[in-house]
Amino acid sequence: MGSAFWKFCMQCCCCCCATDEEDEDEKQPLVPQDPLEYFNREVQKRRDEETNLWSEPGDPSHSERQDDRVLYTLLQARNKTRMGSSGYRRLSVDIEAMRDTRREVRDKWKTILENLGFMAEADSLLTVSAGASHDRMRNAPAARAMLHTLHSETSVFNSKEPPPERYLFILDRLLYLDIGEDFLAKAKRFYPPKEDSDEEIPGLAINLPLLLARVESMNGRGQKDDSGSEKEDENFD
Repeated sequence: MGSAFWKFCMQCCCCCCATDEEDEDEKQPLVPQDPLEYFNREVQKRRDEETNLWSEPGDPSHSERQDDRVLYTLLQARNKTRMGSSGYRRLSVDIEAMRDTRREVRDKWKTILENLGFMAEADSLLTVSAGASHDRMRNAPAARAMLHTLHSETSVFNSKEPPPERYLFILDRLLYLDIGEDFLAKAKRFYPPKEDSDEEIPGLAINLPLLLARVESMNGRGQKDDSGSEKEDENFD
């Protein structure tokens, strides 16, 4: 198990380096960039990726899936809202609710991996960067079939919507390590399908269309100062 994992890590490392070099060749600046500024920007990008756990990691516009589009719109709206205002606080609550839902799914996957013995490697196996590409997958059809099985025959995901694409890349890694079937068996055991009555607890489900409509309504009216914040709260309640 250990040698296969390190082999996987070395290949990933080489692929990432090659991609970075290709990108640099295509976007070579006329004036050399500040190395520190570039490093800080890359660190921030990776931190944002892990914080938001984008469902479509390879989509830089965050618009291909509705849940990614809603979260991105919320983040952009908060950036334009005065910190400390009621609108800012409400947006923060919605953002954290979406992030918590995504973290809950990731935690389930981590629990299964750790139970399989990947205590130290779980976080690395679950990390998917924006550079993830379907072209580099080793066994995409099998990974896709397994993702469908996990979605339909377990409760590792919190929604009936199509499962996040990021987990397709993770399953491809697990298949390469020859632990895909073991992972699926553990998932069925730890997280069996829920009964219809247990699908979602009222009040905890995230209504994506409603969130998006609220943000668009806020943007349409423009950001208000404190004098209008109370009326804004009443409209959203």
